[in-house]
This record gives sequence, C-alpha cells and structure tokens, in this order.
Amino acid sequence: MAIKFLGQQNVTNAYVSGMKEDLHAYGNELNYYVVAYNTAYVFGQIPLMTLQTKAKIAPFLLPSLQISWAIIAFCQSQVTKNWHLYLLRALTGFLEASSFGGTHLILGSWFKNEELFKRAGVWFMGNSLGSTFSGYFQVATYRGLNGVFGYTGWQWLFIVQGIITLPLAFVGFAVWPGLPTSPRRWYLSVEEHALAVKRIPTVEKEGITWQTFKYTLSRPMWWICVPCYVFLCQSFYWTGYMQLWLKSTGKSVELINILPTFIDLLKALSSWLGTTLAGCLSLRGIWTFQASLTFFSVIVLSIWTVPDALKYMAYYFGGFSGMASPILYSWLNSTLKENYGERGLIISSMMTMGFAMQIWVPLFTFPTVEAPRFPHGYPACVAFLFTMWAILIFGSWFMKRWKLKNPDLEMRLALGLSDDGETSEAPREATKGQEEIPSKNTVATVQ
Repeated sequence: MAIKFLGQQNVTNAYVSGMKEDLHAYGNELNYYVVAYNTAYVFGQIPLMTLQTKAKIAPFLLPSLQISWAIIAFCQSQVTKNWHLYLLRALTGFLEASSFGGTHLILGSWFKNEELFKRAGVWFMGNSLGSTFSGYFQVATYRGLNGVFGYTGWQWLFIVQGIITLPLAFVGFAVWPGLPTSPRRWYLSVEEHALAVKRIPTVEKEGITWQTFKYTLSRPMWWICVPCYVFLCQSFYWTGYMQLWLKSTGKSVELINILPTFIDLLKALSSWLGTTLAGCLSLRGIWTFQASLTFFSVIVLSIWTVPDALKYMAYYFGGFSGMASPILYSWLNSTLKENYGERGLIISSMMTMGFAMQIWVPLFTFPTVEAPRFPHGYPACVAFLFTMWAILIFGSWFMKRWKLKNPDLEMRLALGLSDDGETSEAPREATKGQEEIPSKNTVATVQ
C-alpha cells in the first residue's frame, strides 16, 4: 500500500518540481490527471474486487497488478504531452482499483475484532508513509539525479518508483497470504492454516455473487458506509494542496516537497492512534475528536486572510484526517466479520461511489486555477465534514440496535451456536444463498 500511495503522491510532487513547466500544464491539468485516474478507478472497483474475493485468485492478484504499476511508472517518466499522462493515469487507476479495498478485505479476514483495530492502524500508516517518503524521495532525486543521462528530476522520480515497485511485486507472489480459505501458503503449517480457517468462520466461500448484491442491499450497512465514505473523500480532499500554497509563496523546490510531508507523518501517527483508541474507547468519541480538529482546519482556511503561522497549523491539523478511514473500515470489518462477500461488496461500493464523486466535484470545489485560495473548496469541506461525522455517529448507534433486534446468521456463527440455539462444537457453515430465521433461544442468548 505504501507503493500505491507513493505513486499517487509522485504525480503532485512531479507537477511542482518541473513537470508543470515541461508539459506546459498551466491550466487545470493537475485536476484532469486526478479525474483520469479516478474515472478508471471507479470502473475497476467491482470487477477487480470480485476477483479479490475468489479464494484461489486472491494470493496472486495484487502482486500481478503491482508488476503493471511498475511498468506504467517507467512509462510516465517518458511523457511529453499532457494526454500521454492522462492515458497512463487512467490505466493506473483501473489496475489499482482493488489495491486499497482488497488489502483491507484480506486484513479483516484474518483477525478477530479485538485484534483488528491496532493492525488496521499499522496498515493505514503505510498509506501515509508512502506519501511522506515521496516528498523526501523527490528532493533526493532532484538534488542527486537531475540532469543525469538527460533526464530531469521529476522524470527520475517515476523511474526510481518503478525500480522500487518491481522487486516488491515478486516478493508478493511468495508471501501475500490471500484469504484464509485460499490454498495454504508455504510459510503456514497444515495446523496453522486449519486454525486460521476455523478461528473466523465464514458464511460463504464463493466471494461476491449475484446473491450477495440482493442480500447486502437489503441490510443497513451498505446504506451507512457508502454515503459516509463519499463525504469522507470530499471532506479531506484539500489536505493534498499545501504544496500549491507553498509554490505560490515562492518557496524552493526542496521546501515545497518537504514541508507537506509533516501532514503525512501526522496522518501515519493518527491512523495508528485512532484505531488503537477506537478498539478500547468509544467509537463515537474518537470519531468526534478527529472531526473537531479538522473542522478547525477548514474553518481557518475558509477565512484565509490569517497569519501564515495559522495556515501552517491548519494544514498540519489536516493530518488528523488520517484517523477517519481506519476507523470507518475497521468498524465495517468488525461489524461484518463473518461475511467477506458482503464486506467486499460494501468496500468496493464505497470506493466506487467515493471516487465517482471525486471525478467531478473537485473540478468545482478545487479547480487548480483558483489555487491556493480555493474560495469555494474550503467552505464546501465544512459541510462535507459535518455530514460525514453525522452519518457514522447515527449509523453506529443504529447498528447496535439493529443487531440486537435482528440476530442473524453471522451472529450465531460468531457465538458458535447451532440451529436450535445450543452451543455446537464448531461453527456451522451456511448453505450458499440461504438465510435462516433464528430461534427464540438464539434471540434470547444474543440479547
């Protein structure tokens, strides 16, 4: 995941490090690079996530895609026209579509609820550290490789990205675990693999099917998580634009790339801290804490005519947005622990709808020609942020009550109960496509 976010951040770093001038990208081209990526990212969600839920394919899908990311990175270093980069960003978006949701799906399939939150925080740290590394990475390549073999610093950024990505893809073929129901990997004994399958019983082993769509849309979680993530994407879009403000103030290339990395470092720390605390404290309390800090940021930036020191503080407080996605995804994974088909569909829907909105909304809220002031973008984020906060606050409250009133198959499996409500020696696996009515004894036990 660090490699994926390294690649995404590299485009912005290249833009402020000479690519803008070399490609004559003086209009909204930076927006269009993002639009091309997000459009293809949306179209790739359902098909690639469906493949990710197939047990035999899961161990090899992401490593295979990572090889293609490396090849595209090399190609990006050779672009001479903006439309070249549009095409390559679109191809990258499609091939990266299942990377974020797919890795989180697999993470949630191996760990129990009490284990998941801390590990999710560590996993999300990789996202922010990839973006952080890109800033220092660009400074190092700009200083040390600019002009070597006739390539500029921003071209070397993509070349070295490809060099790093390619060997890691081959490592992935050897170590990426896939799902617990996938074929046993070489580093797991037969007993360890059997334990991994047994400790988290699953409702089905087929992944996403047509029945999954009907089942998922008839339950509340899709309708809570998808809108929440849509507003989350828009709420924190601004956190990547500190570089444009620094460029407008005449800062050096080195400072333009280094100063924003502190946002990503804070995102990495807050990702781990947020999920760790959410696992032992009130989910709604942690959610409100991170929303309050980022509210401060967007209000300050909406005013704009404030001292530069306050702008620095506002941008850096944007790093607390790193708590949001880990908390939301961990809550989703822990709530739907035993059904990775439903989880996979919800995660892919979140990514599809969230990035579908990112295709066009930022063209109106954060057009590059309005940088760095963005008079429409920061006020819009105030509304987006409040809506995001309210959806999860209400959704978590509602799901607690819904689960008690509707103790379903997943809850009985998690409790190790059989059809008649009595404890069984091993959790029973449901027949594909069937949903049974819980007995009175089961209801009483859950409540």
